[in-house]
Amino acid sequence: MTGIIQNFINITIELTLLYVGISLAINLFQGFIPYHKLEQLLNHAPPFIQATTAIAFAFVTPFCSCSTIPIVANLLRNKIKFSIVMIFLFASPVLDLTILTLMTYLLGWQVSLFYTFITISFSVLIGYLLSALGFEKQLKNVIVESLPSQTGNRFSIRRALDETVDLMKIVYPFLIIGAGIGAVIHGVVPSDWVTTYMGGENWWLVPIASIIGIPLYIRLSTMIPISQIMVAQGMALGPAMALMISSAGASLPEMTMLNSIFKKKLVFAFVVSVLLMASLSGFLFYFI
Repeated sequence: MTGIIQNFINITIELTLLYVGISLAINLFQGFIPYHKLEQLLNHAPPFIQATTAIAFAFVTPFCSCSTIPIVANLLRNKIKFSIVMIFLFASPVLDLTILTLMTYLLGWQVSLFYTFITISFSVLIGYLLSALGFEKQLKNVIVESLPSQTGNRFSIRRALDETVDLMKIVYPFLIIGAGIGAVIHGVVPSDWVTTYMGGENWWLVPIASIIGIPLYIRLSTMIPISQIMVAQGMALGPAMALMISSAGASLPEMTMLNSIFKKKLVFAFVVSVLLMASLSGFLFYFI
């Protein structure tokens, strides 16, 4: 019980600092970001340019799944195309040059290269598919409403603080709930259990690994060395990759936070998409 409480405190502090810090930084420099030009560019650019822009943005924002939420909220409120924001949402937690370097060192450049290719491909595919299926209508009003026009000094600490506090009032209760759930799961399902019972090369380990990865709430930087140990102990690369992608791409705290800006259908679609992305990627690794 003590361990669960400690995990809850640690996760809550970590998410609070990340969320407040990122939100405050974005709001401080919001006036310098040419959202209107970015919106015009992405609305008229070819799909390839749109997707490339989202992926490039994901590479330079090395955040965990939870800390991407303030950026996602800000992009949506500034009318950046829904498909582009979704590509970023799926790609940012699983793409990071530092993490890919670590993956190359531990698992080999072939694994790192193929991982990068499939995560980019699935992120782009899912982003455009959700947009084509009309999930943009599943945004809550607090997000689809535009930000008020900014006047005066573009660098305003007071305005940034006010907007950060307003956003935290909406999101923070969900953050606390998610941190509590994540702490309990983290304490009940340790990584040693996964290493022990996820060994072997049975195909059904791939979807199981995808499902187990989401509630674990383990960062990709932590999952890579864990996966390397699991593979070294005889676990097939497919389930290891599925576990890595699902644990990095989604988490229970993130889902509760997304529930503050997405309607339930979109949250459900997000979870299903991450599971499909992890499972299909795992099967590709398994068969190749």
